[in-house]
Amino acid sequence: MSPLLEVKNLIVEFPSRHGTLRALDGVSFDLAAGEILGVVGESGAGKSLTGAAIIGLLEPPGRVAGGEILLQGKRIDHLAHEQMRHIRGKQIGAIFQDPLTSLNPLYTIGQQLTETILAHLPLSKAEARQRAIALLQDTGIPAAEQRIDQYPHQFSGGMRQRVVIALALAAEPMLVVADEPTTALDVSIQAQIIGLLKEICKKRGAAVMLITHDMGVIAETCDRVAVMYAGRIVEIGPVHEVINHPAHPYSAGLMAAIPDISVDVERLHQIEGSMPRLNAIPKGCAFNPRCSQAFDRCREERPKLESAGATQAACWLLSNQVETQKHEVTQ
Repeated sequence: MSPLLEVKNLIVEFPSRHGTLRALDGVSFDLAAGEILGVVGESGAGKSLTGAAIIGLLEPPGRVAGGEILLQGKRIDHLAHEQMRHIRGKQIGAIFQDPLTSLNPLYTIGQQLTETILAHLPLSKAEARQRAIALLQDTGIPAAEQRIDQYPHQFSGGMRQRVVIALALAAEPMLVVADEPTTALDVSIQAQIIGLLKEICKKRGAAVMLITHDMGVIAETCDRVAVMYAGRIVEIGPVHEVINHPAHPYSAGLMAAIPDISVDVERLHQIEGSMPRLNAIPKGCAFNPRCSQAFDRCREERPKLESAGATQAACWLLSNQVETQKHEVTQ
């Protein structure tokens, strides 16, 4: 069965006065129907940019400069704005970090939901309103029939995010891109929203691309996880493998930074240094200045994703291990 979403060697660039900055550099992954893929990494890794490229909402002057994005085998990255607008909403739903940026304060929740439904589905106004009420009920909003005529400011943060999820699902999309959907919410509400996303994925067979920096959310929600660093995927694989047996030093650093309540430590682990700026990405592996295991090859050559047991990782340490094992076998 072919993947629902295929991203092949995606390159996103930003022209500037000082030259062209490459923000995404050869990003490739796929996503199956009904699967939840987590995309994780520090701020500036390229997570949100990848999501924006998929849904066709790159901020100018950003542009897709290379590669392909395919939805159900059809290329969508080169479509005109109007064509992409029909796909966005109907086939691809989007959930953003701050629900207030997704909701118009001047219109009721019902007006915004029914407008989206009518734009994509062949329903009457009355049918669209009934569908909007059902969506609010499905996303856990109590007294939906009364609350549908209220304005965004009359809802709490968690309830607003539920409305945004209802909006994203209004036209029954096959793919949902969720960019930090739980960041602005407290922990108990986070758990409810995560549960809701998982249930939607299961019930509707929709695929979800979940962008976050929260490894707890990834562990709880996702089937697979892609770890991004400086515009590239450095490791991708089943979530339990990446969390318990990370193959890339950056992945290992992220996992080590997760607090363990069963162990009493004075200080949490941290990765020294910070993400490089787009105009200062080092030669070779972009992570090499922060990596305690880096050697000469890491500073000269860019590693590609290759098999690392159950996952794939872009790290020269893997090649070193293979060469060492071959040497031991021949001796």
